[in-house]
Amino acid sequence: MKVRIITDSAADLPAPFRPEVTVLPMAITFGEEQYLDGVDLTHRQFYEKLIEGEVLPTTSQINPAQFEGAFRQAVDAGESVVAILLSSKLSGTCQSARIAAEEFPGHVFVVDSENATIGEQILVERALELLDQGLEAAAIAARLEEEKKDIRLVALLDTLEYLKRGGRISPSVALVGGLLSIKPVVAVENGEVVVLGKARGSKNGNNLLVQEIEKTNGVDFARPYRLAYAGLDDGLLQKYIADSASLWAGQAETLPVGTVGGTIGTHVGPGAVAVAFFRRSDSPGGTP
Repeated sequence: MKVRIITDSAADLPAPFRPEVTVLPMAITFGEEQYLDGVDLTHRQFYEKLIEGEVLPTTSQINPAQFEGAFRQAVDAGESVVAILLSSKLSGTCQSARIAAEEFPGHVFVVDSENATIGEQILVERALELLDQGLEAAAIAARLEEEKKDIRLVALLDTLEYLKRGGRISPSVALVGGLLSIKPVVAVENGEVVVLGKARGSKNGNNLLVQEIEKTNGVDFARPYRLAYAGLDDGLLQKYIADSASLWAGQAETLPVGTVGGTIGTHVGPGAVAVAFFRRSDSPGGTP
């Protein structure tokens, strides 16, 4: 049976998508204007509005009816579905998918990525690798449930203000980060945003980001990895790449770079740099 991979726009999957992939857009609202992430609001347009506007945007989860429609279309076409979605601890989108999936037992398999943006994205990319290896939907979902534990997403933010406004961290934590040009390094752990450390200035922040990556068992270059930036230009990301050259030396001639879109950009703001990868492990598909 053919397999369809369905994800949400919070994965920031770069277009064009493979034909086996369907991306359902999250809604982003600026004041009275609502947009569909990645459909009628590009990543660049989002940051232009965010920087120039005075109103902080809000995001809306995908509802069960939207998932049911996508699932039904796939199943009616003779496809089984693996749905890979934004962490259930950050959005109700995954729960919406689970509700809709109850109508399609044995045909739809929902995977909580326990991650966001490029951390979710590389899990989608891993699903496509497993699909290319000939695995069926149930087997792909089972492998993803195991391998998602190896994903590490770490990011250097310009400020904690947006996470505070969105209720993702407490005001007291954000206050500390706002003092003395502190650049926080955050990660997604067990599906939630955590602050790993703080550094004064972007140079020290980059060093701290490198240190956090080095604390893992190493990057598994046999599985997907990606870097991304939030904002209108990649200057800060290129500086980070130069500062962290030792991590990538001899592993890749060019690094896969993308952008953080509006769904997650609403909560991290411009000026963020992120890295997502699978840690080296002994799990299936990993590099021991």
